[in-house]
Amino acid sequence: MIKINVSYDEIEISGHANYDKFGSDIVCASVSSIVITSINAIKRLEDTIVFDSSDGYLKVTIKKHTKVTDTLITNMLNLLEELEKQYSQNIKIKYIK
Repeated sequence: MIKINVSYDEIEISGHANYDKFGSDIVCASVSSIVITSINAIKRLEDTIVFDSSDGYLKVTIKKHTKVTDTLITNMLNLLEELEKQYSQNIKIKYIK
């Protein structure tokens, strides 16, 4: 299962969806596409985040909240929530206060 923990300044994504075999997993591919596209957009427009990634793990830290950064992060989370609705056995989002 892909676990996504979200707090005000940090998003941590870990695990594998295990929806299908490696290389054919549409849930993993969707999460990766959504997150990497969002990170690239933020990095291209503003230098307000840092991220660290390795196999099955990604951590995004928001250094500065701006309208653009927050809008792109919100959009990313909305897309991930829609994916979670369709594949609740494979992805779980937890909001931490």
